[in-house]
Amino acid sequence: MAYFITDACISCGACEPECPVGVISAGDDKYVIDDSGCIDCGACASVCPVEAPQQA
Repeated sequence: MAYFITDACISCGACEPECPVGVISAGDDKYVIDDSGCIDCGACASVCPVEAPQQA
């Protein structure tokens, strides 16, 4: 199951450099994860200060 980023995202950018496959990017109002490339590692969730990345 891929991760996705909820509306709790504060756009701090902590998650983007942690993604080992580079599928996190800044969206219009929050960061987004390309679920087709997400390897479900949880690296983004472990660094998020507001627990915005969640498993689908």
